[in-house]
Amino acid sequence: MKVSKMTLAEVKFLLAEKGNSLAADVRNSLSNDDRVGVRKLYQQFCRQEALDVKEEIRLKKLQFYEEDVRRKGYSIVAGIDEAGRGPLAGPVVASAAILPADVRIRGINDSKKLSPAKREELYHEITEKAVAWSVGMSTVEEIDNLNILQASLLAMQRAVQDLTACPDYLLVDAVKIPDISTPQNAIIKGDGLSVSIAAASIIAKVTRDKIMNNLDREFPQYGFSRHKGYGTSEHIKALKEYGPSHHHRRTFIKNL
Repeated sequence: MKVSKMTLAEVKFLLAEKGNSLAADVRNSLSNDDRVGVRKLYQQFCRQEALDVKEEIRLKKLQFYEEDVRRKGYSIVAGIDEAGRGPLAGPVVASAAILPADVRIRGINDSKKLSPAKREELYHEITEKAVAWSVGMSTVEEIDNLNILQASLLAMQRAVQDLTACPDYLLVDAVKIPDISTPQNAIIKGDGLSVSIAAASIIAKVTRDKIMNNLDREFPQYGFSRHKGYGTSEHIKALKEYGPSHHHRRTFIKNL
């Protein structure tokens, strides 16, 4: 393969087609080619290659808890997380997700570390590739009556119960879910340590954001689509001006 005889377009195609299977002599020719354009293409390829390796290592680490559970004899592992414990308004939303053992979803991470656009993109990939996934919610009334922790646990219970596949082990972000006989492990900051919990965190966050966007159309004066019910200065100012809606958590705003 004579790199020096190839056009830039052919080099670009070669890098896209062969990727990591490029022979050492071809790599050497590309890195030492007289043409600046060819060297730049190869440098870009090498940078992306390094990022791909780094991402594979990160994804492998995210599988640690799932692989450990499977080594112990469990086969259907569900990750559970919630979104919306802190806002002044709207429900708390939980999700349960069961992913295939060999799944690789590039970019999957704790939903809080992702942009809204990336979360939306990953949401579609996760829900397409998942063995099963579900959502459970607790209403504002339940939050006020039970307290936010108990309402969050209730939402998680509902998410697990609504799965179409029955898990034999649960990986849960930070807490243990009561009244569920399935073995489980509560992992602190699990949404950044377990691929299943990360998947659940993304589903829960995207679902809740959509709910708040819908509420914004009903109550535009509060700006729900911008802050998703969290206690921003804009939200607090609107509360003082318009008073609370029935979507506000009375126990959260009583001191305002």
